[in-house]
Amino acid sequence: MSGKEEKNGELRSEKENLTVVYNPESARGQRRQTFNIYLLLICILLLATSIAFGIIAFLRRTPASRECLTENCVRTATLLLDAMDPMVDPCKDFFQFACGSWNQKHVIPDDKSTFNTFEKQYDELQLKLRRLLQQPIWPVDSTAVVKAKTLYRSCINTTRIEQEGVRVLEKFLKSMGGWPVVDPNWHEDKWKLETVLTKLRKSHRQKILIRSEVGPDDKNSSMYILQIDQGDLGMPGIEYYSEKRKVFEAYHRYMIEIAILMGATPEKARREMNDVIKFEKRLAEITIPKDDRIDTSQMYDKKTVEELQKVVPQFNWLEYFNGFLLVKIDESEPVVSMATKYFVKFGDLLQNTSKRTIANYLIWRTLLRFIPDLPKKYQDARLTYKRLAMGIKRDVVRWQKCVGYINDKLGLAVGRMFVKENFKKESKESVSEMISDIREAFNEILEENDWMDEETKKVAEEKANAMKERIGYPDFILNSTKLDEFYSRIVVSENDYFQNVLNVEEFNSYETYRKLRKPVDSDFWAHIPAQVNAYYNPNTNDILFPAGILQPIFYSKNFPKSLNYGGIGVVIGHEITHGFDDKGRQYDKNGNLKQWWKNSTVKAFRDRAQCMIDQYSQYELKPFNFSINGKLTQGENIADNGGLKESFRAYKKWEKKHGPEALLPGINLSHDQLFFLNFAQIWCGIMRREEAYQKTTNGVHSPGPIRVKGSLSNSKEFSKAYNCPVGSPMNPVKKCSVW
Repeated sequence: MSGKEEKNGELRSEKENLTVVYNPESARGQRRQTFNIYLLLICILLLATSIAFGIIAFLRRTPASRECLTENCVRTATLLLDAMDPMVDPCKDFFQFACGSWNQKHVIPDDKSTFNTFEKQYDELQLKLRRLLQQPIWPVDSTAVVKAKTLYRSCINTTRIEQEGVRVLEKFLKSMGGWPVVDPNWHEDKWKLETVLTKLRKSHRQKILIRSEVGPDDKNSSMYILQIDQGDLGMPGIEYYSEKRKVFEAYHRYMIEIAILMGATPEKARREMNDVIKFEKRLAEITIPKDDRIDTSQMYDKKTVEELQKVVPQFNWLEYFNGFLLVKIDESEPVVSMATKYFVKFGDLLQNTSKRTIANYLIWRTLLRFIPDLPKKYQDARLTYKRLAMGIKRDVVRWQKCVGYINDKLGLAVGRMFVKENFKKESKESVSEMISDIREAFNEILEENDWMDEETKKVAEEKANAMKERIGYPDFILNSTKLDEFYSRIVVSENDYFQNVLNVEEFNSYETYRKLRKPVDSDFWAHIPAQVNAYYNPNTNDILFPAGILQPIFYSKNFPKSLNYGGIGVVIGHEITHGFDDKGRQYDKNGNLKQWWKNSTVKAFRDRAQCMIDQYSQYELKPFNFSINGKLTQGENIADNGGLKESFRAYKKWEKKHGPEALLPGINLSHDQLFFLNFAQIWCGIMRREEAYQKTTNGVHSPGPIRVKGSLSNSKEFSKAYNCPVGSPMNPVKKCSVW
């Protein structure tokens, strides 16, 4: 150290000796010039250093600190911003924050009772399907596609429909035993309930009085079995059958008006339809409420036909079944009843009701299904009723009605056309990867939970891993031979729409009942590709995501991963969680109804489910102030909450592996925040009071605003992303969690 000091001193000394030989004035000028040069050099050096550090800082910036300014990113940001109301505090009302502008900008169309992102996407989907169905019949079209296009042409031809009137319908009703209110030759002694119900089951699968199906046996999902359940009602639920309600009166008037249009005198129509609505009211009173039908294991009641006959002796079950099944059965045939208590009361009701009233009711309910396919005056009568029941102001535009009908009935043929133009292979691959990531996230959450015993955890993981995924469409629809064979029994004509309708209904009945005693092909699936929905099937333990839902805002290859995980990712997690909700947990990995959880774990599950039931039951749907039925909606609420948690975890793992994504421009939100924003914007929407009442009394899904509030207020990850204070509306102290 001393050596350095000496050297430094020498340097200073040498400089001093050199300067003393100059003139003082000259020395001062020289010093000033030297100082200026030094100052300039320092400035240049500082500028160069700043530029260098700026370049280094830019190059070293993480992708998440940059904005993506591509056309796709700008479009995506605009889409999100367009729906938001940024003036709302997201910690107070996240639904309004996410959807405030969307709900203000959109109005409910006159022909709808609600309008939301699902309806909007459905409308856009219908436009695509309309263009496909309107195309000429090409030589390369498969026979099934030709049938779909032909059926559409017959449906859209209202001139021909008006000319035909109800000629085919009247012939059909006569073959069903006739409608007493309009048939002066109807005689009670020539009419038998079992015979008429048999004919109705063969012609169409309406669930009038009795729901009769052939489906996988819940306790042996490898085989098809005969199943019965309580029938549907003409109105949405038992709450509608109070005589004090205006909709009850409107429904009664609707019956009378149709009877008059079909030829009954006004006096006779009023008298006999009065008996019919009283009968249907009594049916509503014996119908088991939906929220008492959650526990499938308690509902399942397998009997032989002989045993069923003893329980409900007022109805000839063997005669009824043999009338529509394609194989002859005897009294030893097993039948699964899912509503035995209903059938006991149903038998008593039959015994105390006249044949004439029952006959009038059966035909009325049959007509209720077919009125949309009849001439305009019948549809006008329906519209009058729907104005009060649903709040709508006009009927659906004809082409929309036809597109919806064709896609519903010949959906695989329509789907073939749709996926060829609108579904990419990379979408299927991308979603498959997401399913794998989210399934892994579910398994991690499963392992971390502290309320399941280890043995049940292991079996639950096996079930999750055994879930089969169905993405986009079944492959066989692109094979013309196989698709044509599937629809080979359907006969359609361009000039006889109502007969086409009857032919299609008969085909659907045949497809259902032909399966009795046959093994279930768990690898076969035939769901409609062009639909905005997703499914979990407990009997086959598979999750299904049709091509129609793999579109924005749920999914896009151009979206950041945060949006895709917040959109279709949450939907995937939702469907996976259905395998472990209040109903799905009752089925094992092979789709069989059995007790595979330990009793202590079942109790722990029910305690957590009860927390969610209580939570949602406290919510009211604004501005209508209708209370949510937390018990009826518990399965969907459990799936919403679980799906959100699983998908966010999967997204964070993706981000850790691939690195942060560039930010969207102009929106000033992190990708964690964007994840939750897109989840909420899936549920943007508005509804009429009538729709709100129906959803809160009979719907198994909570309305959109409640789905957002419930799921996010239970999410710690959401509160962290938006920095919501503990105790704020979106971050309550008490949270519920099942998965």
